[in-house]
Amino acid sequence: MHQISLYDMDRTITVRGTYTPFLFHMVFARAPWRLIFLPLLPFAFAAYGLKLISRGRLKTFNQSMLLGSAPKLSALQPHIESFADKVLRSNRHRKAIDQVEADRANGRTLVLVTASYELYAEAIARRLGFDHLIGTRLQVDGQGRVLPVIIGENCYDDAKIGRIEDLFAKQGWQRTESHVRAYSDHVSDQAMLEYADEAIATTPTPKLRRMADQRGWKIVDWR
Repeated sequence: MHQISLYDMDRTITVRGTYTPFLFHMVFARAPWRLIFLPLLPFAFAAYGLKLISRGRLKTFNQSMLLGSAPKLSALQPHIESFADKVLRSNRHRKAIDQVEADRANGRTLVLVTASYELYAEAIARRLGFDHLIGTRLQVDGQGRVLPVIIGENCYDDAKIGRIEDLFAKQGWQRTESHVRAYSDHVSDQAMLEYADEAIATTPTPKLRRMADQRGWKIVDWR
C-alpha cells in the first residue's frame, strides 16, 4: 500500500502565513519604491470583504502592486531562494519539520499542498525534501515573465482536492491502494482532511479543534 502524507504549509509547517511576507521581502530586496502602492491595498481587502472580488483576485492585485506586473522569473529567483532560507530559519514549527523527516524516514511520499504560490513554495518544499508540490500556479509567459494571472483556481479550500486527484492520476496511484495522512491547522482544509485515511489537526484554530474533537481526528500542538 502506497503511503502518502499531505501537508498544508502556512501555519501548519510555518508559524505565520507566508504570502504577505513574501511580497514585502521582494519589495525590499528589489524595488522599495513600490511601497508607494501600499495605500491601495486596503481597498482591495475591502472589496474582498464585500465579496466584490475573489480571494485569488485579491492575491494577484497585491502581487501586481508589490511585485510588478511582469517581472522576469530569472531576476526573482535569487530573492525567492533567500526568502525560503528566511522562512526555514525564523518562521517554522520545529516539530513540524521533525514530523516531515519522520514521515520521510518511514518511506512515505511527501506532498506539500498549499494555497501559497508555487513560485516560492517550490523553494521551501525543495529544502524540506518534499516529493511533490501542489500550490497556486501563476502564468509565466514565453519571455519568462511572471504575470499576475492564476492558472486554474486559487489552490484553497475544496480546490485542493481536484489538484490532489490530478496528482494521483498523473502518478498512477490508486486511492483504494493508498494510505493517506493529512496535516492542517485550519478548517478551510476540511475537504483535504476528510479525504485522508488519517487526519491530523496541527496547532489548530478553535474551529478546527472543535471539528477534530467531533470527528475523532488526532490533535497535535507544534508550538
